[in-house]
Amino acid sequence: MNRFALLALLVAGCATQPDYQRPAVELPQAWKESAPRFAVDGRWWKIYADPVLDKLVDEALANNTDVALAVARVDEARALLGVTESRLWPQVDATFDRSRSLSSAATGLLPPNIPREQNNYRASVNVSYEIDLWGRLRAAVGAQRADLLASESARDTVRLALVAEVARSYFTLAALDARVELTRRTIVLREDSLRLQRRRNEHGLISEFELRQLEAEAATVRSQLPPLERDRDIEENALAVLLGRSPRALFEGAVARTPAAMEPMSTVLPDGLPSELLLRRPDLFEAEQRLVAANARVAQVRATMFPSIVLTGFLGSESTALSGLFSGPAGIWMLAASLAQPIFQAGRIQAETAAAEARELQALIQYQRAIQNAFREVRDALNAQTRARESFEAESQRVRALDDTLRLARRRYEHGLASQLDVLDSERGLLTAQQARIDALRAQRTAISDLYKALGG
Repeated sequence: MNRFALLALLVAGCATQPDYQRPAVELPQAWKESAPRFAVDGRWWKIYADPVLDKLVDEALANNTDVALAVARVDEARALLGVTESRLWPQVDATFDRSRSLSSAATGLLPPNIPREQNNYRASVNVSYEIDLWGRLRAAVGAQRADLLASESARDTVRLALVAEVARSYFTLAALDARVELTRRTIVLREDSLRLQRRRNEHGLISEFELRQLEAEAATVRSQLPPLERDRDIEENALAVLLGRSPRALFEGAVARTPAAMEPMSTVLPDGLPSELLLRRPDLFEAEQRLVAANARVAQVRATMFPSIVLTGFLGSESTALSGLFSGPAGIWMLAASLAQPIFQAGRIQAETAAAEARELQALIQYQRAIQNAFREVRDALNAQTRARESFEAESQRVRALDDTLRLARRRYEHGLASQLDVLDSERGLLTAQQARIDALRAQRTAISDLYKALGG
């Protein structure tokens, strides 16, 4: 008997999968660039100090359909884990049967005084239990639990991406508001100047050619307004969809926003942020849990090569009369054990094992690729934040220089030292620079949200 026990232990040891070990990843010691401050409670969008944005983010997290779908998938994974865990326990059910039969009188098999027609009543409690000797069921539970953790991480990834997208859309909308307002103010200034120049043309102070140039310039600025308003409406609708608003709200409601700030944000963290912090990103944790699940399923498939032991039994009563069903003589019971060992499956189990191992390798490659993409996204976001700020500072300097240029051009024109064309060129250049400055500010503020998204929030 001891030999058989030792043999069983040796076989069990061959059947089990080694414990999961996180794959080694060559990480940089620390970030070379600076990163924004972290929010203590995870609500990183609070760094913008914008109450309107806070409300929109809360609305999106509560109503967005992508988040709702991710939450439903988590619920499904949790329920499936419960189904898998239930197989570790004995399965108990109760049955009640009633039958009526008629036996043949021509065979002569019925004993005397036994009626041909008989009733039969049977009530029993049935028990079935599989002994998880090789760890197949435990491996299935481990795989399903990893799937649950992965689905929770996928939900967190959706939430993180949603918040970043809401912030990006919000600041894009604010920038379009600013560009629309700038264009409208410019149109008013052009129209006022055009009325003055028409009077000057009537008195012969400027030529017809100069007047037509001014009219063309005013029309050019007016032509820029409709596309900007169109883009603003499109962005507002897109943001409303992110917020999960109903079709009626899309048509009747407007998305609240505050005017765009005129100065960039400066949120930095001292150098030396440990790169291991990036492994907390929900998408990386999801990829790792997919790898854990694939590892467990290899063990689950391998265990099918070994014997399965199932214990079954029932306890109940059986009687030909319902009144005597629960009497002492009617009691019945049964205990049984079954042992099943695959012998010839035409290579099916080996093929299933190879497929599970291939899926594990795929999960490993996907995990490694996810890490590579994560570090690339962080590096890109850090660079984008720095370059966006540099671009904003350069555009601000250009606006100041062109503002002085326009002031000098107008003064030279009034003294007859420059043409009207010089003034128009200065006005056109200033408007372009002001719009570029607004876009650079939007890029700098959205780069911060992209960086927090890349860092996993």
